[in-house]
Amino acid sequence: MALKQSVLHDRHVALGAKFSEFGGWEMPLEYVGVVKEHTAVRTSVGIFDVSHLGKLVVRGDGAAEFVNSCFTNDLGRIEKGKAQYTLCCDEETGGVVDDLIVYLKDDDHLLLVPNASNSAEVARRLQAAAPEGITITDHHESHAVLAVQGTKSDEVLSALGFPVGHEYMSFAEAPFQEADVVVCRTGYTGERGYELIAPREVAPALWDALLEAGAAYDVQACGLGARDTLRTEMGYPLHGQDISLDITPVQARIGWAIGWKKPAFWGKAALEAEREAGPRVVLRGLVATGRGIARPHMSVRLAPDLPVGEITSGTFSPTLKKGVALALLNNQVADGAEVTVDVRGRAEVFIVTKPPFVEPGVRES
Repeated sequence: MALKQSVLHDRHVALGAKFSEFGGWEMPLEYVGVVKEHTAVRTSVGIFDVSHLGKLVVRGDGAAEFVNSCFTNDLGRIEKGKAQYTLCCDEETGGVVDDLIVYLKDDDHLLLVPNASNSAEVARRLQAAAPEGITITDHHESHAVLAVQGTKSDEVLSALGFPVGHEYMSFAEAPFQEADVVVCRTGYTGERGYELIAPREVAPALWDALLEAGAAYDVQACGLGARDTLRTEMGYPLHGQDISLDITPVQARIGWAIGWKKPAFWGKAALEAEREAGPRVVLRGLVATGRGIARPHMSVRLAPDLPVGEITSGTFSPTLKKGVALALLNNQVADGAEVTVDVRGRAEVFIVTKPPFVEPGVRES
């Protein structure tokens, strides 16, 4: 099956992007190099095309109440105009079908942004459970998502007249070329930034305008390679690696995204039972003491003859100039412990460290 392409694909080609497959889409991996793009976000501003992300609209009388009965987090904690990180879990096992952001426009109108490869499955499960009068509409290809991330993101958006400075995990709507653009104070980099959800027809002009406005701030077009190194420095989980149908939110230590007191959500009984018993394995962070770079599925040992888990995500941290990783480890391994990772036959030493590995700027006012 042919890979889908963003409406901005020609723009990326013109900028010399290298491409890779992400969730059935051909998306930019990098333009001028992951380290340079990563550094631009940490020090100035970067712009990402993340249009491969899903966009599902849930409408109908009681839509918010319905979604709240399905996903783990408690929508009762937020007001209209706010966004919330949540999880779609399997009813029987509690495994993670997907992690996503819910934008609460109104009690009867929600926008969901799941991961590209899981969007159809999230939609299928919602449609199967939806009562009469609730509709789930797929806007996956009718809208683009552009992420403006970095310390100068406010300046870039302000230059185009977009609203900035609103609270973290909130959103506003603004016009651009007579189209409505949702300006969300969200992101996956750990830096202050925004995600713009725009109709497909204005996305190319919006991309061009952002690059032009950002020129004064050393803006850099960034690929999904840098997005991965940025999120790993923060310890943000990636579905399919750090969370999955086989790795529950209890194991991944993201129980803060679960409304435990809610009467119902998918997977509630299984997750409550695991929480009560204690997970057998937990997701922890690792920082290299030497030059070793851990990669997924590499073995982690507490002693030469004592395997205690495996790497789920690992990369070189451009900020720290050393390897960082997430690993699913035996629950007896504590923060501060020294472990070794089998890096191509070499026993590289890492310290178990609670993420984030780099101080986040995402909540700065």
